[in-house]
Amino acid sequence: MAPIFSSFLALTLIIPLSNAQGPPSPGFSLSSRVSTVAFNTGFRNLWGPQHQKLDQGSLTIWLDKSSGSGFKSLRPYQSGYFGAAMKLQPGYTAGLSNNEEHPGDHDEIDIEFLGTTPDKPYTLQTNVYIRGSGDRNMIGREMKFFVDDVPIRRYPRKSDATFPTRPMWVYGSIWDASSWATENGRYKADYNYQPFVGQYTNFKVSGCTANSPASCRPPSASPSGSSSLSRQQALAMNW
Repeated sequence: MAPIFSSFLALTLIIPLSNAQGPPSPGFSLSSRVSTVAFNTGFRNLWGPQHQKLDQGSLTIWLDKSSGSGFKSLRPYQSGYFGAAMKLQPGYTAGLSNNEEHPGDHDEIDIEFLGTTPDKPYTLQTNVYIRGSGDRNMIGREMKFFVDDVPIRRYPRKSDATFPTRPMWVYGSIWDASSWATENGRYKADYNYQPFVGQYTNFKVSGCTANSPASCRPPSASPSGSSSLSRQQALAMNW
């Protein structure tokens, strides 16, 4: 899933871990503090409607030779917590990207899964792009990325020049990124394996919209209620 988000980010992907030797417990389940929302309550189809299916709260999107698919939040956000549980297709998925292609003058924060070959695991990649001047009214101080409630990256606001400054929408998609996604384009999408499928459940959307008052605050990423990670969360991230 590849969101285009807002200045304070707490983004969580819930992916069942197969390896028992996981990281130290973060000691705090941020995802459990935010209620799940129905897809139609927070999102809409953006493109490829014929490659998107909603069934009992589970959204399936897929890519074949004719098209991929994507979705978008109903509202833009200044800050907040956004997440979903994702299930990715096993086997040959080279050349694919589970994120949103969004060229041009914009700010973007994303988590993306890059397609792979059967003998290798998926690559999870985080990106932050700043391509606009913004209006300088964001309330966020840093972004945090989570997987299974474990912090995996912090991106502090060191200056306005290196931090997203405009309200953003939440996106998710699957598309053909053969030119770069798998080992810098070495492996391309092979449509003998189509369709390529991604599933989303347990959508989390909680934050301050672009029209929220200045007093609005997003959910806290730590048990203390502060914007900083707890010591236990920091240890899990460092691991």
